[in-house]
Amino acid sequence: MRKLPKIETLVVKVGSNILTNFDKGVNLDFISGFVSSLSEARKEIKNIVIVSSGAVSAGFKLLGFRERPQSITDKQACAAVGQSRLIWEYEREFEKFGVTAGQILITKDDLSNRRRYLNARYTIRRLLELNVIPIINENDSVVIEELKHIENFSDNDNLSALVSGLIGADMLLILSDVEGLYDKNPADFDDAVRIPEVKYINEDLKNVAGDSVSGVGTGGMKSKLEAAGKALDAGCYVGIINGRKLENIQAFLNGEDVGTFFSHIEDPFNRRKHWIAYAAGVSGELHVDKGAVNALINKKTSLLPSGVTMVKGIFGMGDVVAVYGPDGKEVARGKVRYTSEDADRIKGKKSSDIPDVLGYKFTDEIIHRDDLVVTVSNGV
Repeated sequence: MRKLPKIETLVVKVGSNILTNFDKGVNLDFISGFVSSLSEARKEIKNIVIVSSGAVSAGFKLLGFRERPQSITDKQACAAVGQSRLIWEYEREFEKFGVTAGQILITKDDLSNRRRYLNARYTIRRLLELNVIPIINENDSVVIEELKHIENFSDNDNLSALVSGLIGADMLLILSDVEGLYDKNPADFDDAVRIPEVKYINEDLKNVAGDSVSGVGTGGMKSKLEAAGKALDAGCYVGIINGRKLENIQAFLNGEDVGTFFSHIEDPFNRRKHWIAYAAGVSGELHVDKGAVNALINKKTSLLPSGVTMVKGIFGMGDVVAVYGPDGKEVARGKVRYTSEDADRIKGKKSSDIPDVLGYKFTDEIIHRDDLVVTVSNGV
């Protein structure tokens, strides 16, 4: 049995090649079984996010195409029609389990722009707090680069890795059409052996992987390895399993030897904290009162605006700032959820007053406890 980390937030990526097929469009039997499997997993895992391909492929049949179109406009048309059908099928199946699904369409620009990046994070987190399962896809009906298969955000393998980092997921589970990563291509070699666990991703390992051959999706095993590397760098464990065998989902989460487990990070939560404490540049300062210092150190709470007495420096949403007590000593560092200008306007205020002061409110906290590390005890 594998020793898996405690999973509170799971991202599951499912591709076009198992979600859809040429002659029938959306694979309704698969979606039904997939949703049932995730509903079972939710008994043990608090938060589940789906990154789902399939919009373009789901539109094939509906628009009368015999194969995946080559024209960008045709692909966008298929995506516009297919996405609505796909999300409707998800919603219908989740309703059987009393679960609400929410759709989020993301473009590359959304994750490259800091404000929209943080907006996406807070939206997903809020949906999870409301017990909703977010279903995320690229906005293929308006995006050109992804449909051309240009590298970097060209498939949902990479999107799933970015989403995992975005929300601080503990595990990214990629559903493939093969059993996992092999030491050689199993389509060409009968003696290919599945690699049960990978501790480091290097060029030799990438050379084992190949491109997509299904004719439906845009990502192959090489893309999945690249995505795994990005997720690992963000402090997230990764699994690649054969998604056609839906029983593999629960088997993998139970620690059984299925698929390939990427495990070289010993403690992803501490890795994120380590980055905040040691690696990230400090963009500004927040000075807080004695009550806030006590809450941060002893109660491990978030930093609310009511405890802030002074704001120094110029910083944006998502920047790392140092937190100082009334004695001038640093007590913590964290990623802020408001700009320096807005933080200065709401300092000393109750969280309930934020909308009146700013005209909007992202969250109650200036720094959420998940994005904060106490440094007073280690002398940072």
